[in-house]
Amino acid sequence: MEKRAGSRRVGGRATLGLRLAWRNLWRNPRRSVLTFSAVAFATAILVFMVALQQGGYGAMIESAVSVFTGHLQVQVKGYHDNPQLEESLNGVSELEEHIAGVDGVDAVASRAEAYALVSSPSRTYGAAIVGVEPQRERALSTIPSSIRDGRFLESPDAAEAIVGRTLAQNLALSLGDELALLGQGSDGTLAVATLDVVGIFESGSPDLDRTTVEMPLRTFQDTFVMANRAHAIVVRTTDLSQVDRVAHNVAAALEDRPNLTVLTWDQLLEGLKQGISMDAAVGWFLYAVLVLVVTFSILNTFLMAVLERTREFGVLLALGTRADFLGRVVMAESLLLLVLGLIAGLGLGITVSAVAAHYGIAFSSSEALLAQWNLPARIYPRLNLFSLTVGPVAILIVTSLAARFPILRIRRLRPVKAMRSM
Repeated sequence: MEKRAGSRRVGGRATLGLRLAWRNLWRNPRRSVLTFSAVAFATAILVFMVALQQGGYGAMIESAVSVFTGHLQVQVKGYHDNPQLEESLNGVSELEEHIAGVDGVDAVASRAEAYALVSSPSRTYGAAIVGVEPQRERALSTIPSSIRDGRFLESPDAAEAIVGRTLAQNLALSLGDELALLGQGSDGTLAVATLDVVGIFESGSPDLDRTTVEMPLRTFQDTFVMANRAHAIVVRTTDLSQVDRVAHNVAAALEDRPNLTVLTWDQLLEGLKQGISMDAAVGWFLYAVLVLVVTFSILNTFLMAVLERTREFGVLLALGTRADFLGRVVMAESLLLLVLGLIAGLGLGITVSAVAAHYGIAFSSSEALLAQWNLPARIYPRLNLFSLTVGPVAILIVTSLAARFPILRIRRLRPVKAMRSM
């Protein structure tokens, strides 16, 4: 009976505290509405900006990996750090079929790469020679759709090539010209070939456009003495968020080949990862400043509320009200205002982000420039658990901590001194 009575008293005090907190919020409705609006606005901005940031990074990564690298690659261990013609994969046709059956794999193709001298009738340059599978490459790379003159490779074993625009200009090449290739095969013999230029591409990557020649993989293997071998099996997943899971599954499927390794896009494009990390750091700094501004707004609101009611608190303390109870009431006021603002801001942020995610945010003034770099002219915010929670949770935690300072003032009040305050 005593326990039940005690529980009823605790529940009654909690209900009374919430009722008092709700009433006290509207003693100064203008100030409460302004603070509520500040919390709601900051929450909506954070939800939208984080979603836009996530969508922008996703578009940037997709554009980068779609040009050449793919979401992940299977290579011989050590090849990425020190590419050598001899460090190649054996039986790539069987490996391709094996990897293609892994859950989450959307497309797969083999590539081989070597460095050689390429010559036109008037000039000679060094270039990266890439052997690709013409039909499979279309599902992995945007280079086939970046042909500005001519066409992409068609026959799997034809003596033809496509050349980056800058390299073609340097070599004074045009469609139909012959490109002579001179390098070293995997067995140490000379690798010599004469290729017809059937296409000139502009990938959006200056390095690729300046240094790359693509040719059919079988022709590459015949030229560089690499029968049924390649240097990488490039994989595209169904979704960027699934890359780590698919990489783990591919590695598990290749556990009987301990000399192979699976590299994800961030390992293949470390510069892109670092650039995104730096941009994200600046973004998070700005978000932190926004949270601090809201925090000081909340702190100012409740400091003013406590100062204005100091005499009232003194009277209540003199009548026997415990300082802990008054502190809980003020804390409840802050939490009610915060929660209401967070709910409204979350709803507004989700609505704006969802509309923007459906229609996209167009950068029409930069469309031509972005197209040159294979970047989309529209960015679609990405709503997920992270973008929905990181901003509101940060605001809730920081402002809840800040709201404790006025409570400490209440606990230090002395009834007689407080009642004499104006």
